[in-house]
Amino acid sequence: MQENKSFLKKPAVQTILASLICIVLGVLIGFIALLIINPSGAWNALMEILKNFWNYSKHTTQMKNLGNTLVKTAPLLMCGLSVLFAYKVGLFNIGAAGQYVAGAGACIYCAVGLGWGWFPCMLASILAGALVGSLSGLLKAYRNVNEVISCIMLNWICLYLVNTLLSKVKNPTSPYTYAINLKVVTVDGVTSTAAHPQALLPTLGINALFNNNKYVGIAIPLAILLAIASWVLLSKTKLGYELRATGLNKYAAKYAGMADRGNIILTMAIAGGLAGIGASMLYLTGFEDWSVTQASVPAMGFNGIAAAFLGGLNPIGTIFSSYFIQHITDGGAQLNKQVYPGEISNMISSLIIYFCGFVLFFKSSMNKWIDSRNENSKKKGGK
Repeated sequence: MQENKSFLKKPAVQTILASLICIVLGVLIGFIALLIINPSGAWNALMEILKNFWNYSKHTTQMKNLGNTLVKTAPLLMCGLSVLFAYKVGLFNIGAAGQYVAGAGACIYCAVGLGWGWFPCMLASILAGALVGSLSGLLKAYRNVNEVISCIMLNWICLYLVNTLLSKVKNPTSPYTYAINLKVVTVDGVTSTAAHPQALLPTLGINALFNNNKYVGIAIPLAILLAIASWVLLSKTKLGYELRATGLNKYAAKYAGMADRGNIILTMAIAGGLAGIGASMLYLTGFEDWSVTQASVPAMGFNGIAAAFLGGLNPIGTIFSSYFIQHITDGGAQLNKQVYPGEISNMISSLIIYFCGFVLFFKSSMNKWIDSRNENSKKKGGK
């Protein structure tokens, strides 16, 4: 019994249990909302959200749709890591959305406009995201400008700058940029290619596991490796210790001889680079094209906040939370739109993140319960 109690005292176990409580409460309230909208089909609708690709009867179709979910999980994971990395250093990187946009603009323009290969395009997206992130870091380090304010402003600046840049590679027949994937176009009997297939991320045979889904490639394993690398950097290296120390108390860090300003700028640059590479992991697959007329920042960067906090602000936990959020998001897209709004899955995700704000309360309540059980056991043993 004592071993079970000490097991529940472990921070990692408590984080997992608290996250599960958040998920259960979010799903429960989402189910209540479905009951209010249409009680007769509420349970089936909830199952559609939770099942996602399992709703299909054929195994080949299931695997193909699982691949689509994983394709979108990779950039979400990177945005989650971007938020997490900054938060570990005491900064709230709400600008992951703008850094993601900057990365998207850089990789798409380099691929379609300049004809570069996938690797230099990915490097360009990292540099673009890092540049935007470092701007917030510079303002924070040298002028003490709150990073939340500067990040929000940069989100919109990045969106309209990228829209302007990518209008140079826009398909004249649509608001979208030219497709990165190979597409044969025939005009007046003349056949030509619309874009540069060398910019597509290689699949390395991974797509064969998902019914030859052409969008599945190295983005997924690369994102997982970067999550592990982030954990190692933050938890096992001298640099990670200095970054976290700066976040806890920049004055104490400066007194100890650490480069407090440099650490803030470096943190935001790394966070921006992570969000930027996330954009390349989506757009360099050819899964999605950029619309130069969009007037809102893509939700991927903001969803990264959800993934980071649901994952317990742990890079490894963020891998699983990112998949879960994308899983129910894609599941919600399969709802009967004439009865239920597809945004119900977004509402469930939002509720889960809202409850993540009570994680500390859940943990303290858990510790009180364990201490109470221990005290009662001692009293009974004494008798």
